[in-house]
Amino acid sequence: MKMKLAEIARVVGATCATGDADSPTVTGVCFDTRQLQPGDLFIPLNGERDGHSFIPQAAAAGAAATFVAADHAPITTSLPMLVVPDPLTALQQLAQYYLLMKVNPKVVAITGSNGKTTTKDMTAAVLATQYHVVKTPDNYNNEIGVPMTILGMETNTEVLVLEMGMDRSGQLHHMSTLTEPDVAVITMIGEAHIEFFKTRDKIADAKLEITDGLKEDGTFIYNGDEPLLRERATAVPQQQKTFGLDPQNNLFAKDIESFETHTDFSLSKWPDLRFTIPVMGEYNVTNALAAILVGRRFHVKPEAIQSALAHFTITANRTQWLTGDAGEQLLSDVYNANPTAMKLVLRDFAGFPCTGRRIAVIGDMLELGDATAELHAGVADALAPEQIPVVYLYGSAVQALRDRLATTYPAEAVHYYPQDRQADLIADLQRTVRYDDIVLLKASHGLHLENVVDALVAGTHA
Repeated sequence: MKMKLAEIARVVGATCATGDADSPTVTGVCFDTRQLQPGDLFIPLNGERDGHSFIPQAAAAGAAATFVAADHAPITTSLPMLVVPDPLTALQQLAQYYLLMKVNPKVVAITGSNGKTTTKDMTAAVLATQYHVVKTPDNYNNEIGVPMTILGMETNTEVLVLEMGMDRSGQLHHMSTLTEPDVAVITMIGEAHIEFFKTRDKIADAKLEITDGLKEDGTFIYNGDEPLLRERATAVPQQQKTFGLDPQNNLFAKDIESFETHTDFSLSKWPDLRFTIPVMGEYNVTNALAAILVGRRFHVKPEAIQSALAHFTITANRTQWLTGDAGEQLLSDVYNANPTAMKLVLRDFAGFPCTGRRIAVIGDMLELGDATAELHAGVADALAPEQIPVVYLYGSAVQALRDRLATTYPAEAVHYYPQDRQADLIADLQRTVRYDDIVLLKASHGLHLENVVDALVAGTHA
C-alpha cells in the first residue's frame, strides 16, 4: 500500500494535524515492532501487553505514524498520531477502503473445519496461472490477519485468496462483510471448536456466515457430501457449486490412488485428464476439487489447473514429508488437528509401504469441550497394531485413547507422555526410531509437536 496519512485519517475518522500536501506517506502497516519497516503505520493492539507501550520502539524503527486509542491519548511521541476509538477497528476500516476503493480485486474467501489452508494454497496456485494473485500468508486468517493481508497486497493484484478461520459465532460474518467476496468456499464441517459450539449443527451455522458478505452475483462453493451444508445452502440465494466424492455433486472425483507423497484422481467432467496433487490422502482430493471449481469460475483451462495442482506448494507442517536424522521418514502434520482429520490421516498412513515400522505420534486435540474424552478415544477406530504397531501419545486428553488402545494393543506398544515430558518423548523416539521406519506426528498446534519434528530432523535433544 501507499497512502498519505491525511487520507488514512479521513478513512478511519481520525484527526490529523497535517494537510494533504505535507502529509507523510505510509507504505505499510505493522502491529509487531520486531517486523516493522520504515514507512509503516504502527497499529498498537492489545495482546499479552498493551501495544501502546511499544510506540517508542515503533518510532525508533522508522514508523511513519501510529494509531492511538482515544482512551490512551494523549501519548508523548515524536510520531504523527491518528487518534481513533479502537486501533483494531480502524485497521479493519482502512483495509476495507484499500480493498474496495484502491485495488478492487476479485476476492475468494475460504473456510472449513479442516483443509482450508491446503485449499487456499491449491486455489492460489490454480488462479496464478492466469492472474496476479495474493493469498493469506501462514495463519493470518482472523480479524487481524485478514486486514493485514489486504493491506499487504500490491495495487496490481487481480485476485485475493483469503483463508478465514473462526472460533465463535459472528466472526466469519464480520470478515465476510468486510471483504465482500466474489466466491465463498467451505471445505468441510468437523469437530473443531466444538467446545464452544457444542454441536456440529452450530458449527455449520457459523461456517455459513462466510456467505453473509457474498456479492449478489457471487458463487458459493461447498462440500456437497456434507448434509449439514446441503441443508443450509438452500437459504443462500447466490449461484452454488458442490464438490465431493458422491456423484450427486457438480464436481466429483473417481479412481483415486493414494501414495506416500502424492495422490492421483480422475474427474468425469474431463475423462482424458489424470490429476495429481503432491500430497497424500483422499481428503486432499476434495480440497483440490474446491480449487478446481474456483479455477473454472475464473475461466482457468482444465490443462492449466492440472499443471498447477501437480506443482503447488503447501504451507509448512501440513502433511509435510521430512527425513529424520536416523534416515527415517517423518510425516509432519502438527499445525492443527480434529477427530475427523486425525482419523483420515491415520487411515492413509496405515496403507503406506514400509520396510520397517509405522509409528504414530499423537498429541491432544484441543477445544473439544465435554466430548474431549469420547472423541480422543474414538481415534482408536483408525489404529490397528498390524498396520501401525507402535503408538506414542503426548498430552493429557490422549489418556482416553491410551485406555481404549489397551484393549487392542500390547502394553509395550503404546507409550504415554504427559505434556511436561516432551523432552522424554524426544529422547525415546531418537533412541528407538530406525532408518527404515516411517513416523507420523499429528496434534493441535498448542501441543508444539513441531519441536519434536525439529529435534528428530536435526538429531538434537530437547
